[in-house]
Amino acid sequence: MGIDVLLVDEDEDVLEIVQTFLEQEDDFDVTSELDPEAALEMALTDEYDVVVSDFKMPRLDGLELCAKLRDRERTLPFFLFSAREPADVKPAAEEAGVTGFIQKGTGTEQYSVLAEKIRAAI
Repeated sequence: MGIDVLLVDEDEDVLEIVQTFLEQEDDFDVTSELDPEAALEMALTDEYDVVVSDFKMPRLDGLELCAKLRDRERTLPFFLFSAREPADVKPAAEEAGVTGFIQKGTGTEQYSVLAEKIRAAI
């Protein structure tokens, strides 16, 4: 059985790249969404195993998205996948109920790290 991932980022190119790398893993089924408000509704009404979100997005950032899910008692794992420095985000991320933080970078190692953290959280 696959792991259903909801991937949220306002940058379509980033969505395509991350989705491509995650779907190379045998057990990941990825749904991408550009609009964090639409992603909130999707996460509340559809069955996903995990949410992976960018931090900085218009109208609703990754921390706000996570907090809104937690407010509605959605306990699915939630990962921030962001270029921000972990130390800059960690206190607020913990308060919002974020499961983990993976830093975007160059190369492909970050996608393997993300996949392993997702598997560990499921």
